[in-house]
Amino acid sequence: MRTLRVVGLHEDGESIVCEDPARRERFLLPADERLRAAARGDVTRLGQIEIELESQMRPREIQSRIRAGESVEQVATTAGVPVQRVERFAYPVLLERSRTAELAQRAHPVREDGPDVQTLGEVVAHSFGVLGQDYGQADWDSWRGDDGKWVVCLHWKAGRSDNRAHWSFAPGAHGGTVSALDELAEDLLNPHANRAPRTLRSIGQAEPHPDTEQPTLDYGTTGGAVASGGTVIEAPIPEPEEDDTTELPQVPAEDTGAARQPGQAPQARPAKGKKNHPVVPAWEDVLLGVRSQRG
Repeated sequence: MRTLRVVGLHEDGESIVCEDPARRERFLLPADERLRAAARGDVTRLGQIEIELESQMRPREIQSRIRAGESVEQVATTAGVPVQRVERFAYPVLLERSRTAELAQRAHPVREDGPDVQTLGEVVAHSFGVLGQDYGQADWDSWRGDDGKWVVCLHWKAGRSDNRAHWSFAPGAHGGTVSALDELAEDLLNPHANRAPRTLRSIGQAEPHPDTEQPTLDYGTTGGAVASGGTVIEAPIPEPEEDDTTELPQVPAEDTGAARQPGQAPQARPAKGKKNHPVVPAWEDVLLGVRSQRG
């Protein structure tokens, strides 16, 4: 690299004349904003000029994007410049975001009856203890939303889940206030609020009570029922009322065709019923527990 010396201002008034002392060669150097910033030693201004020349994104827009929550890498990719050139403008804004997140932890959560006595940081630390989470691994951040209000975010990992809770931060007296913006934020403000899980069940499927065993009944010919466990369940047999004067039908001897043997149950006469109507059993069938023989 050769060293040049300044000869003077060119006659056009817009360039500086420089000369190589060894070779006596002269050069013209544009007297632009970059040269003036370099002469003043203004490194920040030089960086701004460099970004303006290499991309369409101005430094103020870079800071606005960082303040809105974008990362340095995201802005550098959008601007098409190296990350190092964005960091110099993002650094003061990142400090502002970190400071706002610290202030929000000292704010008071808004309850139904007013602001809480405890701060947001105290409530969240207690909730992490109740939930068995490591509060030391959580990260706080903040950014300014489109409406101009600050949003505070808490990021932590639980197993394989990546969790983020958001609050709206309003600076003010005594630390200001914060309001939950999502369910995770509400859960951290109310760790003892139980949310009963919903049970999924097939439509139309009725489940038996867990404490009730449903027996299987087997109806025999004795008028009772036998459960699956071997227990006999007696079926109730209707009895005639005392004032019932209905006479029991008699079976003529000529209809039986033979004399009855001792101890033999009388043979029931087939009951005649109307079409499509149930057959009513005779009283002797009911009393003796004999089923009617249907033709």
